[in-house]
Amino acid sequence: MIPKAELHCHLEGSVPPELARELAARNGLDLPAGLFGKDGHYAWTDFLSFLDAYDRVCGVLRTARDFGDIFYSYLQRTAAEGAVYVEMFCSPERPKALGIAYAVWLGALVEAIDRARRDFGIEGRIIAVCIRHLGPDRALALAQQIVAEPHPYVVALGMGGDEGKFSPADFAPAYRLAHDKGLGCTVHAGEVRGPESVRAAIRDLPVSRIGHGVRSVEDPGLVDELIRRGIALEVCPGSNLALGLYRNRDAHPLHRLIAAGVRVTLNSDDPPFFHTTLGTEYDEAGLDAAALRTITRTAIETSFADEPLKEKLLKGMTA
Repeated sequence: MIPKAELHCHLEGSVPPELARELAARNGLDLPAGLFGKDGHYAWTDFLSFLDAYDRVCGVLRTARDFGDIFYSYLQRTAAEGAVYVEMFCSPERPKALGIAYAVWLGALVEAIDRARRDFGIEGRIIAVCIRHLGPDRALALAQQIVAEPHPYVVALGMGGDEGKFSPADFAPAYRLAHDKGLGCTVHAGEVRGPESVRAAIRDLPVSRIGHGVRSVEDPGLVDELIRRGIALEVCPGSNLALGLYRNRDAHPLHRLIAAGVRVTLNSDDPPFFHTTLGTEYDEAGLDAAALRTITRTAIETSFADEPLKEKLLKGMTA
């Protein structure tokens, strides 16, 4: 089995239907009507209904333990597919809204990572993600919190949410703070919006990776810039297809980006919503074993893990 590594998955978006049912029952909640289709999968039809389904799944989360159990469950499932390392997008905004203290929430995630390492031999790390449409002030507050309460498992600042709201430059203070304190930086761009969103992100923010970034292929000059600067793309083909960005995998720019020399990784984004897994992304990438191993090495090299862990993981690739 080819070793795999993932850099782009959202914690709440990783909850499979069976775990959503389990968490709802544990918390004495009823799952909303219409959340599941006849096939038992999450039911949604377009981007807005996907976001609605995502939010309804989040509604079953009530305790810090819930968040930790989601992380542990995901690490267990991906380890079974050959994953050796996962960086998970985790937003402190949701637990904060539930009245869960940051330290308590983080403690549950840390415990999940430690337990998964013991049980499955997989390493997990946390990217604290701010929500773009909530605005720059909330992003700065999040950055201030993660640098005020540092933990070695919180390795980076990221940003998801509506690409159409605000500009990357608006979030520069949050990103500068995180970068200056030694944290990695990544941002979603070039998914719903075109290459101009990627160009703005790499111009105005100290990022070494771009979440998605596939629309970069539409701008040859931008592709050259990504290559020159060694900026990696967290590519999520299954997500892009499910959301209608491309009609099929043949039309997806993954191979064009690789052929151009862009540093590319494979990821699952919100796997149960998009009927995919990390293993599926590797299996359906249309790449041979050598190319897939290069993908994993790129993911480890461009991860936000500390250097000793990177060296250990890379050594394991050749063992």
